[in-house]
Amino acid sequence: MSVNPKLKDPLIDQLFQAILLLQDEEECYQFFEDVSTIGELKSLAQRLEVARMLQLGATYDDIVARTGASTATISRVKRCLNYGADGYGIVLSRLDEKKKE
Repeated sequence: MSVNPKLKDPLIDQLFQAILLLQDEEECYQFFEDVSTIGELKSLAQRLEVARMLQLGATYDDIVARTGASTATISRVKRCLNYGADGYGIVLSRLDEKKKE
C-alpha cells in the first residue's frame, strides 16, 4: 500500500524517523511526554485499544465501558479497520505475535 499523498510531508517523515530511533518503552515515554500532551497520548492509546476490541468482536457498549471512547471514535476506528491503510492491523498482529513469544 502506498502512502496517502495528503499525509506525506518532510516534517512527518522526520517525526516517524525519530520514532523509529527509540530503543525501548522508557525512551518512548520520554519522547512522547515531550512531543505530545498527556491527553493526546491517551487518545492514541484509547484508539488502539478500541481497534483491538473491535477486532475481537466486542460490542460498542463493551468498548465504551472499558475505554470511555465515544461512539464517534469507535465508528471512526471501525472505518479505519475496514477501509483504512491497515496500520491498525499491522500493529495489532505484531503485538499479538509478541505476546505469544
